[in-house]
Amino acid sequence: MIKGLDLNITTPLGHQLGITVFKPKSSNQKSIIISSATGVLQHYYFKFSTYFAELGYTVYTFDYSGIGKSNKNRSQLKSSKVDLKTWGENDQASVIDYAKLQNADHKIILITHSIGGQLLAFNKNATKIDTIITVASQSGYWNHWKGFERFKMITFWYVLIPVLTPLFGYFPAKKIGLFENLPKLVAYQWSGWGKYKAYMLSEFNFEELQFKNYKNNLLALSFPKDQFASKSSVDWLTKQFKNAHIDRRHIIPSDLGIPNIGHFGFFRPQFKDSLWQIAHTWIEDNS
Repeated sequence: MIKGLDLNITTPLGHQLGITVFKPKSSNQKSIIISSATGVLQHYYFKFSTYFAELGYTVYTFDYSGIGKSNKNRSQLKSSKVDLKTWGENDQASVIDYAKLQNADHKIILITHSIGGQLLAFNKNATKIDTIITVASQSGYWNHWKGFERFKMITFWYVLIPVLTPLFGYFPAKKIGLFENLPKLVAYQWSGWGKYKAYMLSEFNFEELQFKNYKNNLLALSFPKDQFASKSSVDWLTKQFKNAHIDRRHIIPSDLGIPNIGHFGFFRPQFKDSLWQIAHTWIEDNS
């Protein structure tokens, strides 16, 4: 089995990003970069990464600044000045630069999970990406949900983040059983967007963002019963890539003879013969 190599890279802002590289025994001249969901450690994607490395891809995972291997301790987390713009403009972009530096002749495939797709708005290296797959990457505007799911989103944006973040100096997501703790400016910016229909466009003008600069193929995936990425929320984000060649798929599990997928299921090994194979075939056909 292929094992990942842990290392650190220094970003233009001087941050140390913890990344893991999965090198294939025989390369197919393609590199995959996985940009994770909010507060999800890169380790979650290791089995997925190993699978694709065994197919010949060089695969890179990483933790955003303030998270996991890109955070030294709680004191550093409290003093962190990074926000979501930093995660895209500095972190995601730096890993693309590193992958290109290591293998200049490789095609670059970016696979984003949830917020990873949103961060492309700030990634000035969007033009260096040959192919993108977004997995449940969405707008977080609360009105994209219905019923109890809508109530949870409203509570998250209007109560949990505004109340807990100033108390701890960061958003203590682990204490309430969610995900890894978040730098305070990440949490504040995220909750600020989630209150508005325009989401990130409530803070930034579309012409300032990088969405329009990506002009290659993009596969946008969503799934039923995803409490964090409704179909309409994924549709909204996908539409921001106005110049990309879009393949939009809302995958119904029963059509593939598989159980519910949800927000995190795509990267679980139980789907290697279904969802992972779909991704592999699509990458081969579109990069």
